[in-house]
Amino acid sequence: MSMDFTDQRLSYEKGQLDQESIPASPFELLNVWMNEAIEAQVQEPYAMSLATCGADNKPSVRIVLLREITEKGIVFYTNYESAKGQDIAENPNAEVLFFWHELERQIRISGGVAKIAADKSSAYFQKRPHDSQVGAWVSQPQSGMVANREVMEAKFDALQNQYPENSQVPTPEFWGGYEITINEIEFWQGRANRMHDRIVYTQDKSSSNGAVNWTTKRLLP
Repeated sequence: MSMDFTDQRLSYEKGQLDQESIPASPFELLNVWMNEAIEAQVQEPYAMSLATCGADNKPSVRIVLLREITEKGIVFYTNYESAKGQDIAENPNAEVLFFWHELERQIRISGGVAKIAADKSSAYFQKRPHDSQVGAWVSQPQSGMVANREVMEAKFDALQNQYPENSQVPTPEFWGGYEITINEIEFWQGRANRMHDRIVYTQDKSSSNGAVNWTTKRLLP
């Protein structure tokens, strides 16, 4: 059964993005837009599509959750032995996309990927709800085959008995955080007539004093 969506469209008219008035650092604008998404009660505004590509040259994308904006990038957590972890081990570069329909905005971020310190990963793991900690152990190996849901439930119950509520669940060695060090970030604001505003920040690597400077340019929609 085919489906035709060629007549389905919206006119984006909720905002604009002027290159002349944006801050010098993309991190300032990233924080502003994130806060505005939270204030607008966008559902899970920190959900982002993460695209990776391993040695097989086949791109793969999935939703992960932003957990921190640092001075140089963004952090998310996952199973290091997952499909995305394998991709990153083979090709430590990635891109993420935020799409906030309510604000008619997108943000694209690309950069190199590296594991964060193990103690930082452990500190975050211990902040997670107890059942989510147990679930991380159940998902090993993440993306691996399982006979049925009952097998998962049985493993979850066994781990619940091993680590009852209020007990400390150990942080798995196969689980932790990655930081994407941003080298390019695009801010996209929907406009009427598909004349969208697209401003991209790119690291200026010509700086001689070690400081990170950014250049901006407008892209055609």
